[in-house]
Amino acid sequence: MDSRRTVAALAFLAALSLSQREAAAAPWTLQVRDAGGQPLAGAVVAVELKGQPSQAAPGTTAQMAQRDRQFQPGTLVVQTGTAVSFPNFDTVRHHVYSFSPIKRFELKLYAGTPAEPVVFDKPGIAQLGCNIHDKMTARIIVVDTPLFATTDAQGQAKLELPPGQHQVALWHVRLGNDAPRRQPLTVPAGPPGSLALELRD
Repeated sequence: MDSRRTVAALAFLAALSLSQREAAAAPWTLQVRDAGGQPLAGAVVAVELKGQPSQAAPGTTAQMAQRDRQFQPGTLVVQTGTAVSFPNFDTVRHHVYSFSPIKRFELKLYAGTPAEPVVFDKPGIAQLGCNIHDKMTARIIVVDTPLFATTDAQGQAKLELPPGQHQVALWHVRLGNDAPRRQPLTVPAGPPGSLALELRD
Protein backbone atom coordinates (compact mmCIF):
# COMPACT_ATOMS: atom_id res chain seq x y z
CA MET A 1 0.00 0.00 0.00
CA ASP A 2 1.50 3.35 -1.01
CA SER A 3 1.72 6.30 1.35
CA ARG A 4 -1.34 8.06 -0.04
CA ARG A 5 -3.51 5.00 0.48
CA THR A 6 -2.10 4.58 3.97
CA VAL A 7 -2.97 8.18 4.89
CA ALA A 8 -6.46 7.81 3.40
CA ALA A 9 -7.04 4.57 5.32
CA LEU A 10 -5.90 6.10 8.60
CA ALA A 11 -8.13 9.15 8.04
CA PHE A 12 -11.08 6.86 7.32
CA LEU A 13 -10.48 4.82 10.48
CA ALA A 14 -10.16 7.98 12.59
CA ALA A 15 -13.41 9.37 11.15
CA LEU A 16 -15.13 6.01 11.71
CA SER A 17 -13.93 5.86 15.31
CA LEU A 18 -15.13 9.43 15.92
CA SER A 19 -18.52 8.77 14.36
CA GLN A 20 -18.94 5.62 16.48
CA ARG A 21 -18.19 7.58 19.66
CA GLU A 22 -20.61 10.32 18.63
CA ALA A 23 -23.28 7.75 17.75
CA ALA A 24 -22.92 6.19 21.21
CA ALA A 25 -23.37 9.54 22.98
CA ALA A 26 -26.69 10.09 24.74
CA PRO A 27 -28.30 13.01 26.62
CA TRP A 28 -27.44 12.67 30.32
CA THR A 29 -28.58 14.93 33.15
CA LEU A 30 -25.80 15.85 35.56
CA GLN A 31 -27.09 16.79 39.01
CA VAL A 32 -24.62 18.93 40.99
CA ARG A 33 -25.03 19.28 44.75
CA ASP A 34 -22.88 20.79 47.48
CA ALA A 35 -21.46 18.85 50.45
CA GLY A 36 -24.74 19.44 52.31
CA GLY A 37 -26.79 17.86 49.54
CA GLN A 38 -28.27 21.12 48.25
CA PRO A 39 -28.55 21.69 44.45
CA LEU A 40 -25.99 24.15 43.09
CA ALA A 41 -27.33 26.59 40.51
CA GLY A 42 -24.77 28.26 38.27
CA ALA A 43 -22.16 25.51 38.64
CA VAL A 44 -19.84 24.91 35.69
CA VAL A 45 -19.64 21.28 34.52
CA ALA A 46 -16.95 20.26 31.99
CA VAL A 47 -16.50 16.63 30.91
CA GLU A 48 -13.26 15.47 29.29
CA LEU A 49 -13.25 12.37 27.06
CA LYS A 50 -10.21 10.37 26.01
CA GLY A 51 -9.11 11.25 22.50
CA GLN A 52 -11.20 14.40 22.42
CA PRO A 53 -9.57 17.61 21.13
CA SER A 54 -8.64 19.90 24.02
CA GLN A 55 -8.39 22.96 21.74
CA ALA A 56 -11.39 24.68 20.20
CA ALA A 57 -11.78 24.51 16.44
CA PRO A 58 -10.24 27.44 14.55
CA GLY A 59 -12.65 30.36 14.40
CA THR A 60 -14.46 29.54 17.66
CA THR A 61 -15.66 32.76 19.27
CA ALA A 62 -17.52 33.98 22.35
CA GLN A 63 -18.56 37.33 23.80
CA MET A 64 -18.21 39.06 27.16
CA ALA A 65 -20.34 42.20 26.90
CA GLN A 66 -20.54 45.30 29.08
CA ARG A 67 -24.02 46.66 29.75
CA ASP A 68 -25.26 48.91 32.56
CA ARG A 69 -21.68 49.03 33.89
CA GLN A 70 -21.64 45.27 34.39
CA PHE A 71 -20.03 42.35 32.60
CA GLN A 72 -22.60 40.11 30.97
CA PRO A 73 -22.48 37.23 31.66
CA GLY A 74 -20.86 37.31 35.09
CA THR A 75 -19.34 33.90 34.33
CA LEU A 76 -18.42 32.85 30.81
CA VAL A 77 -17.27 29.31 29.98
CA VAL A 78 -15.19 28.71 26.84
CA GLN A 79 -13.00 25.99 25.41
CA THR A 80 -9.24 26.55 25.29
CA GLY A 81 -8.32 28.46 22.12
CA THR A 82 -11.57 30.47 21.94
CA ALA A 83 -11.37 34.11 20.82
CA VAL A 84 -13.46 36.33 23.13
CA SER A 85 -14.68 39.77 22.10
CA PHE A 86 -15.50 42.51 24.63
CA PRO A 87 -18.17 44.81 23.15
CA ASN A 88 -19.04 47.88 25.20
CA PHE A 89 -22.75 48.73 24.92
CA ASP A 90 -22.60 51.48 27.54
CA THR A 91 -22.39 55.21 26.83
CA VAL A 92 -19.28 55.43 29.02
CA ARG A 93 -15.88 53.99 28.19
CA HIS A 94 -14.45 50.96 29.99
CA HIS A 95 -10.90 49.74 30.63
CA VAL A 96 -11.05 45.93 30.78
CA TYR A 97 -8.15 43.94 32.20
CA SER A 98 -7.07 40.61 33.63
CA PHE A 99 -3.93 39.96 35.64
CA SER A 100 -4.68 36.23 36.00
CA PRO A 101 -1.80 33.85 35.20
CA ILE A 102 -3.69 32.09 32.39
CA LYS A 103 -4.25 35.35 30.51
CA ARG A 104 -2.89 38.81 31.20
CA PHE A 105 -4.28 41.60 29.01
CA GLU A 106 -5.58 45.15 29.00
CA LEU A 107 -8.16 46.79 26.74
CA LYS A 108 -7.54 50.42 27.54
CA LEU A 109 -10.33 53.01 27.62
CA TYR A 110 -12.65 52.25 24.73
CA ALA A 111 -16.20 52.42 23.43
CA GLY A 112 -17.75 50.03 20.93
CA THR A 113 -15.91 46.77 20.19
CA PRO A 114 -12.11 46.42 20.12
CA ALA A 115 -10.84 45.35 16.70
CA GLU A 116 -8.99 42.29 18.03
CA PRO A 117 -10.59 39.68 20.31
CA VAL A 118 -8.59 38.09 23.13
CA VAL A 119 -7.64 34.44 22.58
CA PHE A 120 -7.74 32.36 25.77
CA ASP A 121 -5.12 29.72 25.02
CA LYS A 122 -4.61 28.17 28.47
CA PRO A 123 -7.13 26.39 30.72
CA GLY A 124 -8.00 27.90 34.08
CA ILE A 125 -9.78 30.96 35.44
CA ALA A 126 -9.35 34.55 34.31
CA GLN A 127 -10.62 37.21 36.72
CA LEU A 128 -11.81 40.33 34.89
CA GLY A 129 -12.10 43.90 36.11
CA CYS A 130 -12.51 47.47 34.91
CA ASN A 131 -10.00 50.15 35.91
CA ILE A 132 -12.74 52.80 35.80
CA HIS A 133 -15.57 50.97 37.58
CA ASP A 134 -14.34 48.96 40.57
CA LYS A 135 -17.63 47.09 41.02
CA MET A 136 -17.36 45.53 37.56
CA THR A 137 -16.03 41.99 37.93
CA ALA A 138 -16.49 38.72 36.06
CA ARG A 139 -14.70 35.45 35.35
CA ILE A 140 -13.91 33.48 32.24
CA ILE A 141 -13.59 29.75 32.88
CA VAL A 142 -11.41 28.12 30.21
CA VAL A 143 -11.75 24.33 29.86
CA ASP A 144 -9.97 21.70 27.74
CA THR A 145 -13.19 20.24 26.30
CA PRO A 146 -16.17 21.25 24.14
CA LEU A 147 -18.48 19.38 26.53
CA PHE A 148 -19.45 21.96 29.14
CA ALA A 149 -22.59 23.49 30.60
CA THR A 150 -23.84 25.61 33.50
CA THR A 151 -26.41 24.18 35.89
CA ASP A 152 -29.93 25.58 36.09
CA ALA A 153 -31.91 26.59 39.17
CA GLN A 154 -32.30 22.90 40.11
CA GLY A 155 -28.55 22.29 39.87
CA GLN A 156 -28.92 20.31 36.64
CA ALA A 157 -27.03 20.39 33.35
CA LYS A 158 -27.55 18.27 30.24
CA LEU A 159 -24.70 16.95 28.09
CA GLU A 160 -24.37 14.38 25.30
CA LEU A 161 -22.02 11.74 26.74
CA PRO A 162 -20.88 8.31 25.56
CA PRO A 163 -20.53 5.43 28.03
CA GLY A 164 -17.12 4.99 29.61
CA GLN A 165 -14.69 6.36 32.16
CA HIS A 166 -14.25 10.12 31.89
CA GLN A 167 -13.06 13.11 33.92
CA VAL A 168 -15.31 15.96 35.03
CA ALA A 169 -14.26 19.40 36.27
CA LEU A 170 -16.67 21.32 38.53
CA TRP A 171 -16.55 24.98 39.47
CA HIS A 172 -18.85 27.38 41.33
CA VAL A 173 -18.53 31.03 42.29
CA ARG A 174 -18.08 30.01 45.92
CA LEU A 175 -14.66 28.62 44.88
CA GLY A 176 -13.54 32.11 43.85
CA ASN A 177 -10.44 31.91 41.68
CA ASP A 178 -9.54 28.40 42.84
CA ALA A 179 -9.13 25.81 40.10
CA PRO A 180 -12.14 23.66 39.22
CA ARG A 181 -12.50 20.49 41.30
CA ARG A 182 -11.75 17.39 39.23
CA GLN A 183 -13.15 13.91 39.75
CA PRO A 184 -13.76 10.71 37.75
CA LEU A 185 -17.10 10.28 36.01
CA THR A 186 -18.50 6.89 35.03
CA VAL A 187 -21.20 6.93 32.35
CA PRO A 188 -22.87 3.50 32.18
CA ALA A 189 -24.03 1.82 29.00
CA GLY A 190 -27.74 1.65 28.39
CA PRO A 191 -30.54 4.21 28.48
CA PRO A 192 -29.46 7.69 29.66
CA GLY A 193 -30.63 9.07 32.98
CA SER A 194 -29.23 11.22 35.77
CA LEU A 195 -25.72 11.23 37.26
CA ALA A 196 -25.05 12.71 40.70
CA LEU A 197 -22.00 14.94 41.28
CA GLU A 198 -20.83 16.58 44.50
CA LEU A 199 -18.82 19.78 44.62
CA ARG A 200 -16.83 20.21 47.81
CA ASP A 201 -15.45 23.62 48.74
